[in-house]
Order: sequence, then C-alpha cells, then structure tokens
Amino acid sequence: MRDAACAASVSWGFLHSWGSFPNLIFDIEALGINDDDQKIDEITTDFITRVDHIMQNHSGIGVKIFRLLTYPCANVHPSYVDRWLQVAITPGIEEFELRMPWQNKIEYKFPCSLLSSERGSSMHSFSLSNCAFHPALEVGCLSSLKCVCLNYVHVTGEELCVFLSKSLALEQLDLFECSDIVCLKIPSVLLQLNFLQVQECVVLELIESDAPNLSLFCYTGHPIHLSFGYPLRLRHIQMSSGESNMLYWASAKLPSVAPNLQTLFLTSRYEIINTPMVLGKFTHLKYLEIVLLQPNQSPDYDFCSLVSFLDGSPSLETFILRVSHYPLEAINSKIIVVLGNLS
Repeated sequence: MRDAACAASVSWGFLHSWGSFPNLIFDIEALGINDDDQKIDEITTDFITRVDHIMQNHSGIGVKIFRLLTYPCANVHPSYVDRWLQVAITPGIEEFELRMPWQNKIEYKFPCSLLSSERGSSMHSFSLSNCAFHPALEVGCLSSLKCVCLNYVHVTGEELCVFLSKSLALEQLDLFECSDIVCLKIPSVLLQLNFLQVQECVVLELIESDAPNLSLFCYTGHPIHLSFGYPLRLRHIQMSSGESNMLYWASAKLPSVAPNLQTLFLTSRYEIINTPMVLGKFTHLKYLEIVLLQPNQSPDYDFCSLVSFLDGSPSLETFILRVSHYPLEAINSKIIVVLGNLS
C-alpha cells in the first residue's frame, strides 16, 4: 500500500507538471508520428489527436515557447488551431511560431485578438506561415517583440504598418512571399529596427522606411522604388533578382539610396544592358561582390563595363565577381550568413 501511494503521488506530480510545461513544440517528429507508411490523411488525424489531447490537458499557465509545425499534414481545421492558440498565447509567452499546411483547403485566419496588451506584451518573436493575418485595433502594445517573420502570409501593407507601429522594440523584420503587399512602409517609431529582409513579394512596388537605425537590408525580387528616411545609417545591402539587369539598376539607383554603404552583394540572373557609369559614388564602400547566375543568357554583356563600380568606389578593399550556375536560393543563403557576420 505504501509503494502504491508513492507511485500515485509521483504520477499525479508528473501530470501536474506537464499541465504547466513551458515549452510546447509540436511537429510529427517530436510527437513520434511515423510518416513512412501512413497516408497524409492518417498522419493529419494522428497529429490533430495528439496535439489536441496535450493542449486540453494543459493549464494554459506558464507557456514560454509555442511552435506548431504542421508539415506534412493537410486540412487541419481552423477550429482546432483556434482552441490550441487560446491555451498557448497567454501572459508570459516569449516565442511563438505557427506553420499551417500550405495545401489547407480552409485558409486559416490568425485571431489577432490574442495579441492584446495583456497576452502579447511579453512576446519576443512572432512567426506565421501559410495563413491570413489582418491586425487591427485589437492588437495591443507588443512592447517586447524583437523579431517578426511572415512567410506566405496574406496581409496588406496598411495592416502590416498598423502591426509594426505597436511593436516598438522590433529589431528584425523578415517577409517572404507576402503577395498582398503593394507598398511596405516602415514607421519611424521603430527605433531599434536594424535588419529588414523582403523576398519575392510579387506585387510590391515600393519600400519606404523611416526607421532611423536600419543598417542591413536584404531584398529578392524585381527592381522596385526604395526610399530610406535615414539613408546615412544604411551600411549593408544584399539585392537579388530573378529578372535581368539588376547590376544596371543598382549602379543607377543605389549611390543616392544608400550613400554610406560599406558592404554590397548583387545577384543578377542575366544582364542585357551593359553597366553604365555609376551616377554618384559609393564613397565608403569597402566590400563588393557580384554574382551572375546564367552567363549563357548574357552573351553580349561587356564585363569590362563593371569597372564603373570600381571607378565609383574609391575606398573599395575587396571586389569579388562570380559567374555561377548555382540556384538563386543557395546564393542567397550564403550571402545572408556573411551579411549577418558583418553586421
């Protein structure tokens, strides 16, 4: 009887501790789901059952980290996710990540009311993938938020600006294939923002930043209009394009956009027009790397025209020219790592 009583005490204590466990990270590997011999529908059902059981038994107190990574599941119903997030996003949460299935038949709309001042004030990082995000007045002051990452998220530029204006401690903003943003405006209240990355936002026409301490800017996509309210602070730029003539565009635009530039990476798929003489100078540029991905599509390009970059960069210490057949994604990954070290 004494042993039974001790076992019961330990079991109850373990159950109680699990009910307030601070780190909740859900993916099929963490949940022990074998995806080798199961169909997608079976994996999805198994995933939902296990996560739902855990979240129903959690007290909703003490969650610090919550990550819900649904791949390779399909058709996770929004009602389940809403219920799980109600438990997870509570006062004290610090890291939040939600990756919905890209093939979900029902688009998930993130409940922005969960980001009220009481619930969201402790959050340090916020990441969403494959869902809709429409922040409005119900979003409170996210006074601790430092990092925001949105991948394949339906959000307009106006909605994002509202959200950013509530994130006064933000240091890093990363946007990937957010296809509803036409104009991206970074408000001046983001005094701590130093890193901005925008990739493959296909309808984007303008990036306008008034953040006073932005120093590192990474961009992948077609050439657009850039406006920086504090251009002298911008020191490191990476720009890649799947279209032609990125080198031509950069030589014509960047000297006035970022006159204090120190590090510049440029990746172009191919060039049709020779690089013109640089209009203005990169007075402080010390490191320049240029990558041309498909040289066979630039048979008439005069590589000697790149000397205009050298003529306009009197402080240049390192110049690297790469003619490569590597995928654009591999080049971008390498460049971002280097830029992170430089910053």
